[in-house]
Amino acid sequence: MTGYYLQILEGALLTVGVSLSSLVVAICLGLLGAAAKLSGSRPVVFLATVYTTVIRGVPELVLMLLVFYGGAIGLNHLAASLGFSQPIRIDPFTAGVLTIGFIYGAYMTETFRGAIMAIPKGQMEAAWAFGMSPARTFFRITLPQMVRYALPGFTNNWLVLIKATALVSLIGLHEMTYRAKQASSAMREPFIFLLFAAALFLVYTSLSLWVLRKLNERYSLGDKKVSL
Repeated sequence: MTGYYLQILEGALLTVGVSLSSLVVAICLGLLGAAAKLSGSRPVVFLATVYTTVIRGVPELVLMLLVFYGGAIGLNHLAASLGFSQPIRIDPFTAGVLTIGFIYGAYMTETFRGAIMAIPKGQMEAAWAFGMSPARTFFRITLPQMVRYALPGFTNNWLVLIKATALVSLIGLHEMTYRAKQASSAMREPFIFLLFAAALFLVYTSLSLWVLRKLNERYSLGDKKVSL
C-alpha cells in the first residue's frame, strides 16, 4: 500500500501545479474583468457582465467537459477550414488550468471590482492631479489598497478553487483525486485512500489560510495604527 500512497503524493504535486496555474489565469482575467466593468464603456461593460453572469451560472463540470471535448472539436474545425490537416489536441492539464482559471476569473472579477470601488475616488484624482500616469496610479495607489479590500473574497475564491481541481480527474489528469480513485479500485479500500486525499486537501487549505491571514495582517497594519 505504500506505493499507492506515494503515487497519491505525486498526484498531490500535480494538484498544486494545477491550482497555482489556474490562480494566475483567474487573477489576470479578474483584473481585466474588473477594469472592463469599471471602464464606463457600455459594450465593454456588457461583455464583462455576460462573462461573469454566464460563468457563475453554469456548473463547473459542464464547462470542464465543454473545454476539453468541445474546445478540441472547435479548434480542429477551425484548423481544417484554414487548411491544416494535423489534428489539434488539448491535453488534460491545459484544459483543466484554462477552465478553472476561466471559471474563477469571473468570481475574481467581482471581488476585484468591489475592492476597487471601496477605494475613495479622491485618491486617484489627487494622483492624476500630481501628474501620475494611470498605470503608475494603479500600481502605486490603487493596487496596494485593492489587495487589502480584496483579500477576504480572494481567500474564499482560492479555497474553492483548490477543491475544484478535483474535477480535472474526470478528464484523465493523473492528479491527487485520480490517483486516490485508482488506488481505491485496486485495493478495494476506498475509505482509506480517499480519506488520505481529503487530508492532503485539508493541509493545502490550512496552509493557504495561514499565509493569507498573514497577508491580511500585513495589509491591515495601517488601519490598526490609525485606530490606535
